[in-house]
Amino acid sequence: MMRKLPHVTVVFWIIKIVATTLGETGGDLLAQTLKVGYLVSTVIFFAMFLIAVVFQLRSGRFHPAIFWTVIALTSTAGTTLSDYMNPTGGIGYTNGAIILASGLAIVFIVWWRTGQTLDVENLATFKGELLYWIAILFSNSLGTSSGDFLADDLGFGLRQSAFVLSAVMLVLLAAHYYTPINGMVLFWIAFVLTRPLGATVGDALSKPTERGGLNWGTTWTSAALLACLIGLILYQANQLRRRPLDPLPAPVHRRTGAPQAPNGTLITVSS
Repeated sequence: MMRKLPHVTVVFWIIKIVATTLGETGGDLLAQTLKVGYLVSTVIFFAMFLIAVVFQLRSGRFHPAIFWTVIALTSTAGTTLSDYMNPTGGIGYTNGAIILASGLAIVFIVWWRTGQTLDVENLATFKGELLYWIAILFSNSLGTSSGDFLADDLGFGLRQSAFVLSAVMLVLLAAHYYTPINGMVLFWIAFVLTRPLGATVGDALSKPTERGGLNWGTTWTSAALLACLIGLILYQANQLRRRPLDPLPAPVHRRTGAPQAPNGTLITVSS
């Protein structure tokens, strides 16, 4: 089976941060600058996400353009959903973060009980990949709430929050290389934290100077980030042409060790 998800490398994290930063500014561009509103923007981005994720689930191998489009759309949908829940809906950043963290925990519990592998580089079944995308949607929404909680409720501000989150990411990187902490635990912590990192960087670029930003505006910031994202996707696609990803190992059920079909069902072998 061909791999449908990329290897987790330095390039992966660079593109992830750019995509999630674009999600922050792109969500604000539609909801605030164009005055569409957070509720309508959330519906629009969720519809776009569902279309893109269907293409991803039906694809037979890893396509950088499709994969990163889905990631960016989970970020934009997560941004508008979080902003609709928290300031607009009156839930507040703290409660919003708690709700979304609880939702993400439930997804991981369901994922664990299905027996699908949690190794995101070796997902080989439809069920496993579907759970992967649901977890990413929750994690990017949680990341938006977490970033706002850090910047506003805790009073760190935009730039200081970006520095704090960057420092935490460096700690996670060191933990990956120098501690026995499970790699998938570190991956998902980093995945969640790159979202508020992207959100604070996006706000620091686009917000007015009186709010601690550089006042680039959502339009110009989104355009610059989109150009950067397209360039990185083209680079990754060129690298794939030069060195294709290795095929996946045969999928097995995590708890039973039995082989699985691509749809996630167990394969029984009769004697």
